Amino acid sequence: MSLFKAASTVSLLTLASRVTGLVRDLLMASMFGANALTDAFNVAFRIPNLFRRLFAEGAFSQAFVPVLAASKAQHGEEATRRLISHVATLLFWALLVTCVLGVVGAPLLVWLLASGMRQSPEGYSAAVLMTRWMFPYIGFMSLVALSAGVLNTWKRFAVPAATPVLLNLSMIAAAVFGAPWFDKQGVEPIYAMAGGVMLGGVLQLGVQLPALRRLGLLPRIGMSVQALRAAWDEAGVRRILKLMAPALLGVGVAQVSLMINTQIASYLQPGSVTWLFYADRLMEFPTALLGVALGVVLTPQLASAKAAGDDERYSNMLDWGLRLVLLLAVPCAVGLLTFAEPLVATLFHRGALRDEDVGKIALALIGYGAGLVGLVAIKVLAPGYYASQDIRTPVKIAIVVLVITQLLNLLLVPRLAHTGLALSIGLAALVNAGWLLVGLLRRGVYRPRPGWFLLLAQVVAASSLLALLLTWGSQHFDWIGMRAHGLQRAGLLAAMLLASMLLYFGILWVAGLKLRELLRR
Repeated sequence: MSLFKAASTVSLLTLASRVTGLVRDLLMASMFGANALTDAFNVAFRIPNLFRRLFAEGAFSQAFVPVLAASKAQHGEEATRRLISHVATLLFWALLVTCVLGVVGAPLLVWLLASGMRQSPEGYSAAVLMTRWMFPYIGFMSLVALSAGVLNTWKRFAVPAATPVLLNLSMIAAAVFGAPWFDKQGVEPIYAMAGGVMLGGVLQLGVQLPALRRLGLLPRIGMSVQALRAAWDEAGVRRILKLMAPALLGVGVAQVSLMINTQIASYLQPGSVTWLFYADRLMEFPTALLGVALGVVLTPQLASAKAAGDDERYSNMLDWGLRLVLLLAVPCAVGLLTFAEPLVATLFHRGALRDEDVGKIALALIGYGAGLVGLVAIKVLAPGYYASQDIRTPVKIAIVVLVITQLLNLLLVPRLAHTGLALSIGLAALVNAGWLLVGLLRRGVYRPRPGWFLLLAQVVAASSLLALLLTWGSQHFDWIGMRAHGLQRAGLLAAMLLASMLLYFGILWVAGLKLRELLRR
């Protein structure tokens, strides 16, 4: 499978995940609005997700996938199967201990993440209770991450990319069926969403296991002390643990930044955590469709190229990924910066969500949009380091970026409130991506192919005209005033997006960009 076909497969399935996630968020916005209880759910849901980034797609995946790919290339499949089983054994027991501690320590975790919620005792108690319900979600998702790492290394991208849809469908079912039932029982309806999260975790793992079994790669988890000792003695396991140490620091730095931002938001106007959450959900469309898809496909392939000593293929894959970032992330950023309010109004403005909420979410979305290119580029650039089993350099950069983010918060939050938090993340992402790029260039491992300046000029010209169209569309129509005409507003949004796509790619075609040649490369 070519890189473009693989990335397209992941991107399309990720699109399905994001669309179902959007439906989920629309339901939640309509049913629950933005208040102390929705803040409580978002804080409680963020806690297992925070740990998931340590055990799942964060430090663990960053260390596991390169070692797994190198083992497959250098030692063959039989040795790699043993490595997978030993890793699964250690991971299982680590997760079991973590889940028990997380359930017991839920009040402390909520306080650490959002102590400002104590201003609303009801919201704080709800956050603690829902944290206890949802914390075991990390166990399922971490094992899903292990399975996904194996499947992606064997170039089976479809199942890992499709499984997040199951979480969204579970939460949609919880909103449609569970919340009304809870309400009839005299229980806060939003508690049903915690049950939906847990069901989603079970289903995602359940779908991954048969895919591993078909490949003969289903790990055997040891349940004895001897099995733990055998796993610990495995050289590959120790290599993963060694790589995880700096990766944990790097991911931990990112999560500390998230915790600080959530703490700050919890002290702002009620609803601030939820405004940022919905803006983040919309921002995740381009970051997932572009950055995550490219990162998932490139990481094992870059690691394989490095293990084989094929420096030219390694450099060419990085160059290809960065060209796609420029080509596709720039117009997405333009869209978020110039067309945020129409997007938010059309998608979220119904039910319990107020006119004021639309404006607040849109401002946060603009803040994130300022750094979208950096957020996407990091997903391509960081694997360039992980493939060489160099995790220390991205970690050092992340620590400095954390400091920059908080300095920006000190400057921006007093003036822009929750919007300042989003803008700080966006600007810091640009610094992070630029630093990673300069590092790869200085090492000489990434050598840009000819044609970059022409591509940049073509993208800037097309994006400038796109910005004019979207600015006109944003100002010419009363998007908030069309609340009562949902279908008309949705049709108008679809027409604007279609016109934007035709304009952007039409200008690129007129400017001489050979899109098919770029994608095939």
